[in-house]
Amino acid sequence: MGKRVTTRRRVPEGFRDAVGELEFWRDGVLGVRKRDGTLVEIPEEALVAAKVVAGGPRSGDPRGGGPVPG
Repeated sequence: MGKRVTTRRRVPEGFRDAVGELEFWRDGVLGVRKRDGTLVEIPEEALVAAKVVAGGPRSGDPRGGGPVPG
C-alpha cells in the first residue's frame, strides 16, 4: 500500500487504465486513488495488468507538474 501503480482492467467497452496510489487491496478489490482524488475500485477478476511505477512529476519539473523556475 502507498505505492504509485498503473493498472489496466477489463470493462464492457474494452479496457480502462487507472494510475495512482494503491490505498488498499482487500476482499478481492484494489483501491487506487487518482491524482484528481477519485477512488477507483477494481475487482481482482477484472484486473488484467498492474505494476509499481515511479512517482509523478514534481512541481517545477520541466516535464510537467508545475511552473519551471526562472
